[in-house]
Amino acid sequence: MASPEQPQTRSAASDSNDSNTDAEAERRPSPLKNPKVKWTLIVIGIVLLAVLLVWFVHWLLVGRYMQETNNAYLQADSVAVAPRVNGYVTDVFVTDNQWVKVGEPLLQIDERTYRATLEQAEAVVAVRQADIAAAEAGLQGRHSSRVEAQTQVASAAASLKFARAEVARFAPLAASGADTHEHQESLQHQLQQAQAQYDAARAQLAGADSGIEAAAAQLEQARAGLKQAQADADQARIAVEDTRLSARIDGRIGDKTVQVGQFVAAGTRTMTVVPVESLYLAANFKETQVGLMRPGQPAEIKVDALPGVKLRGEVESISPGTGSQFALLPAENATGNFTKVVQRVPVRIRVQAGEHARKVLVPGMSVEVSVDTRSAKDEKHVLKDEEPARGEPAAAEPRR
Repeated sequence: MASPEQPQTRSAASDSNDSNTDAEAERRPSPLKNPKVKWTLIVIGIVLLAVLLVWFVHWLLVGRYMQETNNAYLQADSVAVAPRVNGYVTDVFVTDNQWVKVGEPLLQIDERTYRATLEQAEAVVAVRQADIAAAEAGLQGRHSSRVEAQTQVASAAASLKFARAEVARFAPLAASGADTHEHQESLQHQLQQAQAQYDAARAQLAGADSGIEAAAAQLEQARAGLKQAQADADQARIAVEDTRLSARIDGRIGDKTVQVGQFVAAGTRTMTVVPVESLYLAANFKETQVGLMRPGQPAEIKVDALPGVKLRGEVESISPGTGSQFALLPAENATGNFTKVVQRVPVRIRVQAGEHARKVLVPGMSVEVSVDTRSAKDEKHVLKDEEPARGEPAAAEPRR
């Protein structure tokens, strides 16, 4: 059986060990007194201070003018391919995701009905041309008749003049009894006949003039009919041309929903041509970021589909309103429960990518963009100078 003095002995031993450890710790020199450690810490501190100083200078000169956002997506002005005529599809010349050039055929609609309408319209044009030829010939005949009537008027006028001269010449002889009354009556009769012939010739000339006017009106009517027929023929020809749909821009085929034998109505979208060579960026920056943003400023673009690749860009334009202003149902802030929310302003940025990068980029991809606004940093001072001084009223705008 252990004696009660054994625990006390162990406690005394442990106390002596602790006192020895404390004494050794007091005798051990501090690491900070080691010159190597001391200079290492000093160098590390100087390096950290230099890094912080460089970072602050970079932020002061560059960083605070770099406006970034990840609320940005690639977009393209795609063209929907829709026919302007109804009919059954007879041929589809492209496949999904195929590259196409301007003017390359996309699909063909049955053109037989529209071709028959065109031939009928061309036949009407030929009839109207024949009508014009007939009207021109009639007008020429009317002019000939008028020349003949003018000749008859001249002849009748000469006969009338001669008859009047004869009456005037023999009138004194008849009054003196040197001429017989029968001869005088004969001369009066000839004068009346000449007058009647002259009046008839004048009436025939007036009829010829009226005939010319009628023939001219008929010719104009025939020409108007020809124009109408040609317009109908042009419309029918356009309808025939519209049966074949061609690419209006360069791009790739997407969202193709048409098949051979399908009936398509006018205005039905059959496919979409995406101009992947003309991609642009729609970035939604906060309203607090666009104060110094101007068209022409450079931008740096990072695409999620191309990790580690940085593309260049350029600001093209800034939207004239925030996104909420162009929403279908704009928010009404004139309420009692108003909460201020930072608005977003759409900014269009042109993407400057190489040939290999454009093979990957498609509309709808998420990107991160950073715009360098340093080119407009001096405008901040101009804006401050334009503010009216305190206590002075602002100048009134001139009336327009």
